[in-house]
Amino acid sequence: MSETIPAKEGPAVTQATLVKKAAPKSDYKPADVSPQRRVQRSFAVRLWSVRHSRLLEWFYAKFADMFLLLHPLWKGIGYGRIEGPIKFVEKRVKGFMFDCRMCGQCILSSTGMSCPMNCPKQLRNGPCGGVRANGNCEVEPDMPCVWVKAWEGSQNMVHGDRILTVQKPVDQSLRETSAWLRVTAQAATAREAAAAAKNETANTGASA
Repeated sequence: MSETIPAKEGPAVTQATLVKKAAPKSDYKPADVSPQRRVQRSFAVRLWSVRHSRLLEWFYAKFADMFLLLHPLWKGIGYGRIEGPIKFVEKRVKGFMFDCRMCGQCILSSTGMSCPMNCPKQLRNGPCGGVRANGNCEVEPDMPCVWVKAWEGSQNMVHGDRILTVQKPVDQSLRETSAWLRVTAQAATAREAAAAAKNETANTGASA
């Protein structure tokens, strides 16, 4: 009776390798279009954003201040009316820069400019236990782990410790809405409440 020799476990087969093997064999080999290079290009801008997280953190802070200054305009026009064009721009800018999925609850400033919605498991508070030894994703072997990159990006940021903040689960009802307008409206409400409290304290002190 012959013994069955168990097959040796080889290295993990990546999607790029499978694509390459499935491609029809011929003498024609197009220049500069290997599956590996396509994969690298698909993450190029996203990884650029992580590498320049400190610059983008500064830009986002200035951008948020500008949007807050325009609150009276947004309020005058109506946030409901302005959301369409703002969302159109937001979706394309953030889609290009961060591969944004328009969850409506953007936390890029807390995750090193690496969008956690790009995680196949959509984890909002750190990586899973399946991160590969090379720092790539368990589900998408050719993709750098979103949370590994988030940690790298946060180390360059002034407020990089925000990555330690526990994030709430994604509210699916906010999908395809503008995070820019939501943050602006919330900041304006907080500012108005602070001003009202200050005035009330001043009036109380004057009448005492």
